[in-house]
Amino acid sequence: MNLLFVAAPLDSFKIYKDTTFAMMREAHRRGHRLAACEPQDVMWQRGEPVTAHVRDIALTAQPETWFDVRQERAAALKDFDAVLMRKDPPFDSEYFYATHLLEQAERDGARVFNQPGALRDHPEKLAIMEFPQFIGPTLVTRDARDIQR
Repeated sequence: MNLLFVAAPLDSFKIYKDTTFAMMREAHRRGHRLAACEPQDVMWQRGEPVTAHVRDIALTAQPETWFDVRQERAAALKDFDAVLMRKDPPFDSEYFYATHLLEQAERDGARVFNQPGALRDHPEKLAIMEFPQFIGPTLVTRDARDIQR
């Protein structure tokens, strides 16, 4: 399979604990092709499918230089077997717009995981509100006075 990981900069990975790296390592072990880009690399132009500036990579055995860039190119997201959105929020406008571009890529025929609308509409930090019976006393607020009370 030809996999695209939309993720944080590869140089910033802490490979001893990064789950995206673990997924890449296992995919590489199984013989899949890997490419990576950052959310800001994804773009759309009228009349064209959603594309991204991607880097085709191969994993190495060295922890300091754990990947080699084989090629940098523009590629349509629909041409990958799977597009994996692995960038952790902060939920900022860049992340927000990336989810919209990934939804358009789905309409183009791309297979995007995790579902962009769900990432945008179901932030992981607030998912606990759906299961109040399983959590301790919890307060979600931006107001310091509420916290002090």
